[in-house]
Amino acid sequence: MGEDVTQVLHPSVTEVVLSCRELTTRQINGRLRELPEGSVVRITEARGTHNLAVGLRHRLDITIEGNAGYYTAGLSDGPDVTVEGSVGWGLAENLMRGVVRVRGNASESAAATAHGGTVIVHGDASSRAGISLKGGTLAVAGDVGHMSGFMAQAGTILVGGDAGHALGDSLYETVIYVGGKVRSLGSDSRVEDLTEADVRRVRGILDIAGRDAGFDHVDPENITRVASAKQLYNFDALKDQRY
Repeated sequence: MGEDVTQVLHPSVTEVVLSCRELTTRQINGRLRELPEGSVVRITEARGTHNLAVGLRHRLDITIEGNAGYYTAGLSDGPDVTVEGSVGWGLAENLMRGVVRVRGNASESAAATAHGGTVIVHGDASSRAGISLKGGTLAVAGDVGHMSGFMAQAGTILVGGDAGHALGDSLYETVIYVGGKVRSLGSDSRVEDLTEADVRRVRGILDIAGRDAGFDHVDPENITRVASAKQLYNFDALKDQRY
């Protein structure tokens, strides 16, 4: 079994280093849960390891070196996680609080069912980004794939690039902002006029994302707002039927 490595970053800050080569995923997540509030952690030798930094319920500052696998930073309430690479599907699934940042690309279903917190992807995200979003914020500097925002119920999605087909299908209260082109809208989603409140909202997200996140091309005053047409809120079994 490997041992934790610590190094002093500042007289009052010690960084804990956990190696995926030396420790199992269960051991790493267990040690993360044991660390005191506010600890600084670096996870090394990730090499696509799945389920890193999941199920955490306190504030930690975690950096993952390299690419990570599926469900990175999922089921968490508090930590800030930065991945210095790309990630597999289910990034920050069911996130409650904290900031999860990916400096590469994200696979399917990024920020799925996130109730809170902010998920920032510097590159592209694949299909179904923000699926069933329940209150969190997803910001993707590049493009997103088809069915992004599917059944998103609350929260905000910002796409700096283009959006694939069926954007916002079965959308509820989530609002989606797109800086590029929308290939097509999904069922019950529509383009609406941009308001001053929308501009402030986008600017706030960009401030959180930071200048190095790749959103330089996004103009908050020239962006597409996609929201629900609210025709699917109440199911009518007799609608459009003929006898």
